[in-house]
Amino acid sequence: MVQHFLKFSDIAPGEIQPLIDRSIDLKSGTISNALAGASVVLLFEKPSLRTKLSFWIGTGKLGGMPLYFGPEEVGLGKREPVQDVAEVISRMADIAVVRTFAQSTIEEFASAATIPVINALTDGEHPCQALADVQTVTEQLGSVEGASVAFVGDGNNTAASLAYAVAGLGGRLTLASPGGYELSAKVLEGANAYGSSSGGSVKQTTYPQDAVSGVDIVYTDVWTGMGQEDEAARRLAAFDGYQVNPAMLDIASPNVKFMHDLPAHPGEEISDGLLHDPRSVVFDQAENRLWAQAALMEKLIQ
Repeated sequence: MVQHFLKFSDIAPGEIQPLIDRSIDLKSGTISNALAGASVVLLFEKPSLRTKLSFWIGTGKLGGMPLYFGPEEVGLGKREPVQDVAEVISRMADIAVVRTFAQSTIEEFASAATIPVINALTDGEHPCQALADVQTVTEQLGSVEGASVAFVGDGNNTAASLAYAVAGLGGRLTLASPGGYELSAKVLEGANAYGSSSGGSVKQTTYPQDAVSGVDIVYTDVWTGMGQEDEAARRLAAFDGYQVNPAMLDIASPNVKFMHDLPAHPGEEISDGLLHDPRSVVFDQAENRLWAQAALMEKLIQ
């Protein structure tokens, strides 16, 4: 049976740590030829830097061949039906990495595909980012289990996948979002259920200072994502007081690490210069997209 990675919970909680351990091994130089002779199609309806770069290079490091189709070439459900595209790619390639708008689109694509399909970002989840995130936490703290993580900002796709990842590894995640921008009740309930066997938990608050008090990791993301540009003014007003800055980091643990999935908007969700604060591990986090995704592809191709 073909295994897909459409949402973070597509891997069992017990599978996360071995996958992270393997990604750290790959990063240390223990490279395999798992994708030798394989083709990985990158089908992107949204622009990207880190996602395209990391999948392209990761495929090559594992001996495979990446093929990229950009937003102007795809037209899922417009130029061609989603099912037809999935069936054609399945006949010629070995893995499909899809970056699209709606979670329902990638679900439809996967239902017609006979090769592994990886979610490279949808409106519902960003599970590959979460893999890199928990790899980063593991590198910084030794383990996610028992770690305290604060996510300050929009309860978006990145936050949703992070909730499952942290809870699944036994960490404690607190999200601080203004009213109307929280994680959905479905995601909150699902992440807590997913993490129950590991002792992980997810909770929400509207007070960012409460969320970051004494925590090991402070994480934020843009307030206005791709496709939300017409909401920018309203979102700026709603998130007033939620900026992560040195003063907010000072409330956290003395050894706190700051994370952001990039791209960032300095002056909005973060203060100017915060990406290069001594407490920032943002660029380690960005690099880890390469290694976490390489480990994922290695696992799915077996």
